[in-house]
Amino acid sequence: MLATNQLSFAYNPTKQFTFPDVYCANREALLILGRSGTGKTTFLHLLALLLKPKSGSVTIDETDLTKLSVAETAAFRAKHVGIVFQKPHFVSSLSVLDNLLLANYLADKPQDKARAKELAAQLGFGDHLDKKTHQLSQGEQQRVSIARAVMNQPGVILADEPTSSLDDENTERVVQLLREQSEQIGASLIVVTHDQRLKDAFQNRVAL
Repeated sequence: MLATNQLSFAYNPTKQFTFPDVYCANREALLILGRSGTGKTTFLHLLALLLKPKSGSVTIDETDLTKLSVAETAAFRAKHVGIVFQKPHFVSSLSVLDNLLLANYLADKPQDKARAKELAAQLGFGDHLDKKTHQLSQGEQQRVSIARAVMNQPGVILADEPTSSLDDENTERVVQLLREQSEQIGASLIVVTHDQRLKDAFQNRVAL
């Protein structure tokens, strides 16, 4: 479960954002739509507490993240939040498998190769685990990103523009995979995007 209350952020006195309150229960999905400049990515970074809000709260599974220290926030995020970025961020020197296991390492959990292989098989890149990520297609890289985001079975999955550079077929596939994975592990799924193609795929929507 994720909820926000009176969340605001300021880059400077002339560039400030105030965001609507949102709520997303376990196994539910929420689409946050907005044009460029409306603060979509800022909002997502606040939800993950990659940015500290000027005011307001972000609550995940009864924990108010704004009350945590920097170290506590980083540890909580690693264990309880999975993030799918618009452009996948991988360690290029590592294999696909090791990039997945990195999620376990950062959360101070045992490296779960069985889960990594299971996710790879589910998401259709089981034959690529020994490859480097740059050897994969764009669609395959996005699927690896989804697998990495759910490696620790987080309570919340945040996706930042996950379909903006994909064609219609891959867009539909990525949305389906995100929904399937969040429902499997009982997570809240929040997708932040300007991609109008996603409107029909989500009943719960908020416009910025």
